[in-house]
Amino acid sequence: MEVRITPDLELKLSRLAAERGQNKDALVEEAIRKFVDYDEWFVREVEKGLAAADRGDFVQHEDVKQLINRRYPG
Repeated sequence: MEVRITPDLELKLSRLAAERGQNKDALVEEAIRKFVDYDEWFVREVEKGLAAADRGDFVQHEDVKQLINRRYPG
């Protein structure tokens, strides 16, 4: 697989690789793995939320209001 990136991004990647003592390929693989893992997690969480909504499982307005007031008093 070949990935094309801008010269500016490649410069940043080279700098980061040097700071971490890794090569650029390892950093690219790590970044892609993190992105894919996050994306899979996010899709699962959205699907859980949609399933809860389909069941009619909603947070009541008063509960949301209390949560907001606790986190942001005043």
